[in-house]
Amino acid sequence: MPGYDAVLLLSFGGPEGPDDVVPFLENVTAGRGIPHERLVEVGAHYAHFDGISPINEQCRRIRTALAETLTGRGHELPVYWGNRNWHPFLADTVREIVANGHERVLAVVTSAYSSYSACRQYLDDVERARADVGDTAPIIDKVGAYYDRPGFIEPFVQATTEALASFDDDAEPTLVFTAHSIPTSMASTCDYEVQLDEAARLISERVGAEPLPWRLAWQSRSGPPVVPWLEPDVNDELRALAAEGVDAAAIVPIGFVSDHIEVLWDLDVEAAATAAELGIELRRVSTPGTAPQQPFIDMLADLVEERIDDVSPADRATLGSHAPRPDRCAVDCCPPPRRPGAAID
Repeated sequence: MPGYDAVLLLSFGGPEGPDDVVPFLENVTAGRGIPHERLVEVGAHYAHFDGISPINEQCRRIRTALAETLTGRGHELPVYWGNRNWHPFLADTVREIVANGHERVLAVVTSAYSSYSACRQYLDDVERARADVGDTAPIIDKVGAYYDRPGFIEPFVQATTEALASFDDDAEPTLVFTAHSIPTSMASTCDYEVQLDEAARLISERVGAEPLPWRLAWQSRSGPPVVPWLEPDVNDELRALAAEGVDAAAIVPIGFVSDHIEVLWDLDVEAAATAAELGIELRRVSTPGTAPQQPFIDMLADLVEERIDDVSPADRATLGSHAPRPDRCAVDCCPPPRRPGAAID
């Protein structure tokens, strides 16, 4: 039995006021040579929301709900929270964990998929934080991808069903599933696209009496134009739908756990403006970690319990058709892209 004595909620982080925005973006893009002027330009997205990313408050709610759920199941496991790019920084959280005497920690990440930025980079973050703390740093393991778990899929099904019910009876909406685009060099070395396609299929099969047409599109590209990223962009996909005569669509941001800035700006502002220009009636589906939904929290607690009880990956509850991935990634799994771009919350 692994004998975990604490849980770590590990996330991306985001600014919590106007003065935080550019320093936060500098952390996100460190070492990538992105001009200050570009950071200021991206920072304008945050200004639209008073310089505050919702992701930190959403993490606070997830942390509280997960701690309460684990306690209700009889586990005396404190839940800590650390971020990659903003306070509370992961290294500071690891120091807090050490100060409280914990020696083996299980990390739950706010990303449901496998890729360099969604998985491997978090493992690298953990190792850097442990190295920064030194010899007293605890062992930190990480839960695996959960894109096909009922607690991730079913809240999307419910939210999508509610969104579809808001259209007029004669509407024939198309489902547009979205996720963060990544460089094609990154996509070619991981299961990101395959997992997203599976999640989209699982949701589409569970909404409505008859299967609805659906597309997988991408958003939030942030790399230089010369580097190929996954396409089509969601705005281009909306234009393609309009050209085909589609006049109603529901956007389902399955690539995201919660409604943070990329969801709010890219979909609720930019994609909504594109749809309005094209005459497409648009609905945007909420994500399961925003409130958060209790089935989503129950799933996170299940992930923790499975590792505590050393449940075989083959015996865990999943909805998908793909073989379960091992708990510990191979050394060469999900390598960094040859020319990495910077995801920005």
